[in-house]
Amino acid sequence: MTTFQERTVADMVTENIKAAHIFKKHGIDFCCGGGISIKKACEKAKIDPVILEAELLSLDAIEDRAKDFNSWKLDFLTDHIINVHHGYVEESSPMLLQYSKRVNHVHGHHYTELGEIEALVTQVVQELAAHMKKEELILFPFIKKLVKAEREGSDIPAIHFGTVENPIKMMEAEHEEAGEIMRRIAELSNNYTPPQGACNTYRAFYAKLEEFEQDLHQHVHLENNILFPKALNLEKKLKKN
Repeated sequence: MTTFQERTVADMVTENIKAAHIFKKHGIDFCCGGGISIKKACEKAKIDPVILEAELLSLDAIEDRAKDFNSWKLDFLTDHIINVHHGYVEESSPMLLQYSKRVNHVHGHHYTELGEIEALVTQVVQELAAHMKKEELILFPFIKKLVKAEREGSDIPAIHFGTVENPIKMMEAEHEEAGEIMRRIAELSNNYTPPQGACNTYRAFYAKLEEFEQDLHQHVHLENNILFPKALNLEKKLKKN
């Protein structure tokens, strides 16, 4: 029986295309140089194979969909969004930019949609980076102050943007714009379906794009449908007191 370290990088990617993202993160060539063993790849990249194996085994860990986000305190929910979803975007963005540039450079002459996809990936990555910074520096800290005011029975803190509704409207508009970009990418990529015989890098790129869109949907859901309405209601409640 072949051990984990004896298996080739290419075998792991063929079995689960998401494995490509782990190899990419560690600088391991899974496309043209994927024929070497995991052990050899780890030696070349100076990585502990035990760490790599743990990351590969956790690829398909099922997220607990039973989490009752609606019952969470708003300050806890903002921390969850930052740690899970903002963290995911920050980790995935450099990888997506590399994938899009590489795949367009190699295959763009034949699949002309890749040029537009690369431009759209760059756009959504840049816009989300600025968007998340505004949430982390302005909106989320104020929501936490609202929670603190309710807990302590104190007054609403003074803010320069008038009411929490103003930054929320801006964030919702930016969510819609990011969603439109991802919808256009999905359309151009035939719902993230790589062409027949596509190389592993091409396949990994589309798989990562689909994963990115799925995370964005969950991210936006938590904010638009839970966090923002509750923050608006909390501010109104505190103003009445």
